[in-house]
Amino acid sequence: MPHLRTLCVYFLVALSPVMTNTITEDIDVLVFLPQNNSYLFSYERVAPAIRYAQKRLKADGGQYSGFNFNIQFENSDCLYDAFFTLADRSCGQKPDLILGPVCEYEAAAVVRLASHWNIPVISAGALATGFANKNKEYSHLTRIAPSYVKMAETFTAMFEHFTWKSALLVFEDDREQRNCYFTLEGVYHLMSNYNIESYVLTEDKALDTDELLRSINDMGVVIMCMGADKIREIMLAAHKRQMTTGKCIFFNVELFNASSYGNGSWKRGDEYDNDARQAYAALNTVTLLRTVKPEFENFSIEMKMPFEKVGLRDCNDCENVNMFVEGFHDALLLYTIALHEAMKNEYSKKNGTEITSRMWNRTFEGIAGQVSIDANGDRNGDFSLMTMTNVEAGTYEVVANYFGVNGTFQLLPAFNTEHFTLKGGDKDHPEKTDKSDTPCKCGLGVSALTGVIVGAVLGAVILVAFYFFRKNYRITIERRTHGEECDSGKHRQLREDSIRSNFSAA
Repeated sequence: MPHLRTLCVYFLVALSPVMTNTITEDIDVLVFLPQNNSYLFSYERVAPAIRYAQKRLKADGGQYSGFNFNIQFENSDCLYDAFFTLADRSCGQKPDLILGPVCEYEAAAVVRLASHWNIPVISAGALATGFANKNKEYSHLTRIAPSYVKMAETFTAMFEHFTWKSALLVFEDDREQRNCYFTLEGVYHLMSNYNIESYVLTEDKALDTDELLRSINDMGVVIMCMGADKIREIMLAAHKRQMTTGKCIFFNVELFNASSYGNGSWKRGDEYDNDARQAYAALNTVTLLRTVKPEFENFSIEMKMPFEKVGLRDCNDCENVNMFVEGFHDALLLYTIALHEAMKNEYSKKNGTEITSRMWNRTFEGIAGQVSIDANGDRNGDFSLMTMTNVEAGTYEVVANYFGVNGTFQLLPAFNTEHFTLKGGDKDHPEKTDKSDTPCKCGLGVSALTGVIVGAVLGAVILVAFYFFRKNYRITIERRTHGEECDSGKHRQLREDSIRSNFSAA
C-alpha cells in the first residue's frame, strides 16, 4: 500500500506541469464581417476559417484546449455598422477580443474605441499607411495581413536592384472605399526618395489612354492598381503604340489572390485576345507569396466544402483561399498564444494592453506557413513577382520573391534580366519641374506660346474680378461650403481625417 501511494504521488508530480499549463477561460469574441458576398472578406468566406481555427484549438487537447471561445458575428457594411454595434455595448458586457473590420474607414472608428476600452483588435485589413501610428489612437491594433507599406518594400527592393529612379502610380479612385488609393499610398509613402508621380482615374472621368500613355512614356516605370478590364484597356493601347517592347516597365498590384490576374487574365474571348496576350507579356504582377505547406492544402479543401453544400450563386471566387481567409484563421491562433502566455504570468483576459504587447514582435506557425509580427504589431510580408514566361500559351510564372523579415530579393531560375531592362535607360528626373530636356511629343509649337499669353491676360482679369467677388461673397461661400460638408452622405472629409492619410495625389 505505501508503494501504491508513492507511485500515485510520483504520477501527480510528473503530470502537474501538463495540468497547470491548461488554463480554463471563457472568451467573448466579436467578429465584424460583411454579409455582402461581393467582398473578398465576406461572412460566407471568412467565418468557416475562424470556426476551423476554433475547432482545432479545442480538439488538440493541448495547452489551449481550456479556452472556450464564444464567437458572435456582426455585419460590417464598410461604413458605420461595426462602430454602432460596438458603441451599443458601452453600457453592457464588452468583448474580450475584436476581429475585424477590414475596410479602412470603418476600422478606424472601431479601433479607436476599442483602444480606449483596452480591447485587443486583430484585423486582416486596415492596411492603409495611417494605421501604422500605434502610439495612441490605434494602440490595440494588430494587423495579421501585410500592410500596403510592407508590399511597397517589394518595389523599393526592385528599384534598388535595377537602379530605377522614377515611377508613375496609376490608380482608380472610387472615392468610397478607395482600396487602390490606399494600396499605392504605401508605395508613395515608402519611396519618397524617388521621383514618384501619380495619375488618378475616377468614375466620372473617361479613361484618356493618349494622355496616360504620354505620362507613362515620360516616367518609364508604371505601377497600376485598378480593375482588370481597365488594366487590359491600358495594356492594349500601350501595345498598339509599341510601348510593350522594353521602352516601359509595367506592374500591377494584386494582393488578394483572387482570379483577377495571372494565367488567362488577358483573355476575354473577343477579337483583341491575341493582342492582349502579347501586351500582357510586358505586364508584371506583384502578389502575395503562396505556400505549398501540406496543412494548407487540407485547409483549402475544408474551406471549399461550405460553398459546395450551400451552392452560393452570388459569391465569385468563394472557393479560393485569399489572404483574408488565412489572416482571420491565424488571428484567433495568435490571440490564443498571447492570452495563454499573459494568463500564465497572472494577467487577466481583460488586460488588453498586456495581451496586445505579447502579440507583437513574435513569430508563430500559421495555417499557410510562418507568420512574423514586427515590433509595431504589423505582419511582415512575403511577396512574389509574376511574369508571363510563355507568350505563346499566355501563362505566368513566379520569377522573384521578396522576404520581408530580412528584406531579401530572391531571383528564381525563370527570371530574365532583359525583361526588366529599360531600353534606352531609366528616365531620370533630377528636377520634377524641368522639362527642357524632354522631347515634346504632344504636337505643341506656336499654339502653345499663344495659349500661354492669352492665359496670362485672362488670369490677370480673373484675379481682379475674384478680389471684389471674394470681399462681397466670402461669408456666403463659407456658409455654403460648411453646409455641403455637413450634409455630405459619405462625410468624406471626416473619413479622410479618420485615417490621417498623407498621399498628396488625392
